[in-house]
Amino acid sequence: MADFGAKQGKRRDDSGLGGLVDFLLANARVVLGVSGAAILAVATLAVKRLIDRATNPPDEDDIKAKQKSLEESWEELTLIKSVSKAQRTDLDEPLLTPVLDVTPKEPGGCRLSLEAPPAVGSRPLLCLTLQEKLLSFYKDRVSISEAEKVLGKQLAEDISTELQNFLKNKSPDLPFGSMFLSGCLCDGLVSRNRLEVSLMLPLVLEPSFWSLVPGEQTVVNDPRFGMVKRTGLEYFPRGNSPWDRFMVGGYLSSNVVNDALLKILVASINWPVIGSMLECAIRPSMAPKELKLEVSHEQVHLDVTLCPTIKDGDQTFVSTSLEEPGENLWEQSFYKAEVSKLKDLDACDSGVRHCCLNVLKAILEDHPFWSKVGTSPLTHIILHLSQTESDWSEAMLADRFRDVLEELVQSLAKGFLPCFFDSKVNLLSHLLPEEVEEIGCTLYEALSEPDLATAFNL
Repeated sequence: MADFGAKQGKRRDDSGLGGLVDFLLANARVVLGVSGAAILAVATLAVKRLIDRATNPPDEDDIKAKQKSLEESWEELTLIKSVSKAQRTDLDEPLLTPVLDVTPKEPGGCRLSLEAPPAVGSRPLLCLTLQEKLLSFYKDRVSISEAEKVLGKQLAEDISTELQNFLKNKSPDLPFGSMFLSGCLCDGLVSRNRLEVSLMLPLVLEPSFWSLVPGEQTVVNDPRFGMVKRTGLEYFPRGNSPWDRFMVGGYLSSNVVNDALLKILVASINWPVIGSMLECAIRPSMAPKELKLEVSHEQVHLDVTLCPTIKDGDQTFVSTSLEEPGENLWEQSFYKAEVSKLKDLDACDSGVRHCCLNVLKAILEDHPFWSKVGTSPLTHIILHLSQTESDWSEAMLADRFRDVLEELVQSLAKGFLPCFFDSKVNLLSHLLPEEVEEIGCTLYEALSEPDLATAFNL
């Protein structure tokens, strides 16, 4: 009977202590709100387990009771965490309920001590919003220093000078224009762990020998592409233009131009010597049909892409690496207009379009599927949204980030994303149908997650 009474007394004490903990947890929900209560609930579960382990003997009844209590507590925590979109309670007011600190005193008992809760200022990392994580991501993992930009541009200019001189000496009969820098590095669109720059190489064509065929009249019937046709062959036969050697079927072939330049980059230029002069390592990319140089400096890593270009009035066309039947096509580039429009809009309202594009670019290019989208479609989505969404302030970065991704998913579902400057042009035409499906499905799944920061690896 004595043992039974002692055991009953112990259970009454445990029940009172457990009730105290439950009371504190319930009160904390009122004071701390959903997010704070979820954090405190995890701590109190650990407290309950310590109390049970220290006070109860390991008999079957107590084990079952402990398991039941633990399951009920986890159900409560699950209900708390399920409210993903609840507003956070203002935590600037002092906490009314102190946190229990349980320190084991001896195997048969425990000691309770009341301590003041930690200061609110020491807890911001536990409840970062998507807005805060996006800004932190941009600051820590996307933006680069001005010194790195200057160094990257200087290396690119030096490489451009060496390449231009080599082309003049190697093929003095080919009228290349003056090479100039363009691309992400020049316009502040950076990537994580590397800088991207394009060396634009203009091909100077004789107006009397060459004319542009609109994309709608080409074999692919795509307004984004065009073909450069050789004209006046009856009066000026083949051989009168130095570019005739790159002609296939009466058209200037972008693939033939690319192949000739690729041979020069890979086999003709002594890049180790040039790299030693510039105090860096320069290696041509071994990917087929890719006119790219990988530059490694002790401070920066640079990806340099050579882009043969053709001008037709206000339009700029760059070479493509398409297979048949599009091996002669030239792709219209809207890059200059995109960057100029984006800068003008941000200058007018002090917006964060540029920052939003940088974050999206860095996130998508690290994914095996999303990287195929490219930067241009993201830029045009932002330009389209700017016509309907007027607030692009820093405080709205998270909302605009979600808007751009949702618009991208909707465009992928339709298989069509109109160019901001020419609605007939589909900016998703470079993707295969299976790629569109893969990108759309995986992006939709990520946007369906309650925590976008985790879904997009922020």
